[in-house]
Amino acid sequence: MSTEPARQGLSRRQVNGLLIAALAGALSACGPSINGDSDGAAAPSDGRLLKAPTGDPSGEIVIWDRSGDLFKVFAAAIPAFNRKYPNVKVRHEAVDIDAKLQNTLITGTQVPDGVFLDDAKVGGFADYLWDLKTVLAKYLPDIAPQKVSVNSLNGGIYGVPYDLDPGLLFYNEKALTAAGIDASAIQTYDDLLGAARKYQQYKPGSGPIHLEQSAFLGQLQLEMYASQLGTALAGADGKLQLDSPAYQQILTWLETVSKEKLGTRAEYLTPSDVGALESGDQVFYPWAIWFSFAPQQQLPKTSGDWRAMPLPAWKSGGARSGAMGGSSFVLPKDGKNSALAWLFYEFLMFDEAGYSAVWGPSDVYPQGLNTSIPSYRPAASPGKPLFEPVKALGGQDLWKTAIEAGEQIPAGAAIPTWWAGAVDYLGNDIQRMLDGKLTPAQVIDQAGRDIQKNLVDRA
Repeated sequence: MSTEPARQGLSRRQVNGLLIAALAGALSACGPSINGDSDGAAAPSDGRLLKAPTGDPSGEIVIWDRSGDLFKVFAAAIPAFNRKYPNVKVRHEAVDIDAKLQNTLITGTQVPDGVFLDDAKVGGFADYLWDLKTVLAKYLPDIAPQKVSVNSLNGGIYGVPYDLDPGLLFYNEKALTAAGIDASAIQTYDDLLGAARKYQQYKPGSGPIHLEQSAFLGQLQLEMYASQLGTALAGADGKLQLDSPAYQQILTWLETVSKEKLGTRAEYLTPSDVGALESGDQVFYPWAIWFSFAPQQQLPKTSGDWRAMPLPAWKSGGARSGAMGGSSFVLPKDGKNSALAWLFYEFLMFDEAGYSAVWGPSDVYPQGLNTSIPSYRPAASPGKPLFEPVKALGGQDLWKTAIEAGEQIPAGAAIPTWWAGAVDYLGNDIQRMLDGKLTPAQVIDQAGRDIQKNLVDRA
C-alpha cells in the first residue's frame, strides 16, 4: 500500500511493499461479465481489450491515488499532461483505496477511471479491469519483464507498470572501513556471512545483518531473495512452489545468520532497528531501494555513512538483485472515461515530459524521487539520471547503482490473490525458525501444507 512517508515511523516505500490489507479481502472471480461494454470514451475491441482514444480527445477523468507524497508528485505532473491534452480535465482525488475500491467495483457506483494500485492486488481485481495488452503493445519490449509478469493473468495485462523496486545491499561504509572490511569484495551471500563474522570480531556483541522480525515484511524480503533465483511462491500456473531447492537455500541462509547470532532481529525502522543502525551494531541491510529513505530521514547520526550496492548473488555469477514491492495503474471497466485515463498514465510512464516530472526534481522531492526507479527502460537510462546523487549516501549516484541492479531482476509471475494470507503461515513460520523452533525443511513442509489447504485450494 503506497502511502505517505511516515516521517515518524514507516516510510512510503516500505508501505509500497505492504500488502497485508490488500489481499486479505481480494476479490474472487465474481465481477461483471467481460463481454459488457464500458461507458468509456473509446469502445473496447472485444469487450475486454481497451482501445486508445483517437482524434482530439476530450472529457473529464477521475483518478484515484492515496494521499501523500506520490499524490503530490502526480498532481504536479498534471499541468504538463494538459499541455499535451488540453481538453482532458483530470479530477485527481485522494482516496483510501483499500477501504473504497472493492465495494466501488462490486456496486459499479461512481467508479473511477484510473487507480494507483499495488502490484499484488492487480490479479485479485482483474475481472473488474480492462486488459491493456493492446495499448501497451508498443511499449512492452522496453518494460522491465518483472513488471509485465506481475501484471499478467491468463494472457491479459491488467496494469500499467509504474515503479521498479530493486533489492540492494545497504551498508555502513564508515563502520566497515574501521573494521578493515572491503564491501566491494562481497559478491555472494557466503561472502556476506564472512564479512559479518569479521565485523563481529571487530565489534563483539553486534548483529551486523538485518533480520526482519515482522512476519509480513519477512515474507516480502524472502520473496526478494527468491526473485533473484527466478522463483516466487506461485508460478505462472498459479501453483504453489515453496517446496524447492531455492527456498531451501534461502531459509538455510537465514537460519545460519540467526544461529550464529550474526543478525539483529528487529522490525523495519522501528526504534530498536534504528538504534542498532545508529550504534553501528547493524551494518548490512539487504532491502529494496526504498531503504534509502532511512539515511535521509531517520538516521541523523549515521547519515552520510551509508552506501548501496547490488545484492550479493546466491551463487557466483547469479543475479545481483530481486524485486521487493511495487505498484501499477489500473483502469476499471466501469469507469466512464477509462480510455482517456490511459492517456494520462501513458504520459506519466512513457513520455519523457511525464516520467521526468515524476522522478525528477520537484517541490515534493527537490533532488528527485530516489526511492524507486522507472520500470520503462528508456526512462531508466544509466547515463541520464532523473534524480540527483543522494547526500545521505555520501553523494553516491544511487540512480546508476539501482538501474544496474534493476536490469538483473529476473522475470517473475503474477502475484497470487492469496499472497497476504500466506503471511499467517509462511511469514509466521519464518519467525518461528528464527526463534529456533522450526528447521527450514519444517517451514517448507508446514507452511506449504497450510497454504495449499487453506488458501490455494479455496482460491
